[in-house]
Amino acid sequence: MPFLFLSPSTQDFNLYVTEGNEQLWMNRLADRMEPYLEASGINVTRNNPNGSAATSIRQSNLGTYDFHLALHSNAAPENLAGQLRGIDAYYYPGAKFGQAMAQLVVDNLKPIYPLPDKVQTRTSTAIGELRRTKAPAALIEIGYHDNVQDATWLKENLDEIAAAMSRAVCQYFGLPFLQPQGSQSGVVRTESTPMNLRGGPGKEFPVLRRVPNGTPVEILNQYNGWYVIRVGDLLGYADGRYLEVD
Repeated sequence: MPFLFLSPSTQDFNLYVTEGNEQLWMNRLADRMEPYLEASGINVTRNNPNGSAATSIRQSNLGTYDFHLALHSNAAPENLAGQLRGIDAYYYPGAKFGQAMAQLVVDNLKPIYPLPDKVQTRTSTAIGELRRTKAPAALIEIGYHDNVQDATWLKENLDEIAAAMSRAVCQYFGLPFLQPQGSQSGVVRTESTPMNLRGGPGKEFPVLRRVPNGTPVEILNQYNGWYVIRVGDLLGYADGRYLEVD
């Protein structure tokens, strides 16, 4: 089911060679990703930006998430400072779901990164957000923040990067990648039984909640006769035949 824990870096001490720091830019990236993810029917929970990697792991493990996605940028060793470039998508060795997400991120970032051969998956047993999370996880190092070209590329292409990352997440969950639209209000209209709110646009997707007739909803998007709706704090897909759009 589409429940994502999104964990942008909390490392404000990692300064960008241009301006700002890792915490600032990874949170800006997450800010750009959220509208794409929610428009596509993915429930997103963010970490505490003022916490640490350890608190992010604890927060993730307290919930029931289908994936834990960490957003970071890299830095070269001191003797190579400013000389390295590239994007690394990390997963824990043998973690097939983490590997699947990492590969999808690579596939979607390669077409937009200036050096596509330097966009690759890697394994790690040392990264806590891969080793200690209950949910499957991947950690993406999006360029080198001590490299002027990488830091500038991130800043100037933030929305394109967010869209590519969000498309990868949608592919992982088997959902369409939808553009954010203006929301509308609506009401559930059924004859007897409650409406099924599903994890995707089809009866093959699991039921997230049964929504009674007359329940007001927020409509975020539509796809092939299905609507992405918000009921309370829950996002999902509803068959358009059972919605009255205001």
